Amino acid sequence: MQPHPLSALDAVASGERQPKTTLGLVRRLVEELSILFRQEVALARAEVAESLSAAKKGVAAIALGGAVLFAGFMVLLAAAVLGLAEVMAAWVAALVVGVLVSLAGHFMLLAGRKRLEASALKPTEIQHSLRRDIDVLGRRLS
Repeated sequence: MQPHPLSALDAVASGERQPKTTLGLVRRLVEELSILFRQEVALARAEVAESLSAAKKGVAAIALGGAVLFAGFMVLLAAAVLGLAEVMAAWVAALVVGVLVSLAGHFMLLAGRKRLEASALKPTEIQHSLRRDIDVLGRRLS
């Protein structure tokens, strides 16, 4: 994500463009608040899009993990059938493969679930930006 552009409030704090009339000040305030609002909305949209992208990846990882886990279960079933049918070394090999595939699927599910935790999807940049803007506004108005 790109860094937050220079805020309109930062320009105010640095003393740029100093209108001399009350009407000019009000006009400037409205203009800068409008710019600030548009920038904050754009940042919020970008963060929501980023969170949705992370959620999609988490869902895909869970789906993939589920498919692999299912394949492992099928191999375990085949191993049980082979073991009961022949009681030979072939079923041991199938059992080992089934356990390994099941473990791989289990770890994939855990990784996908972690990507969907609330803390991973929380928009943090917009909160930081809004706090900074409120601080600048507070200093400017006091």
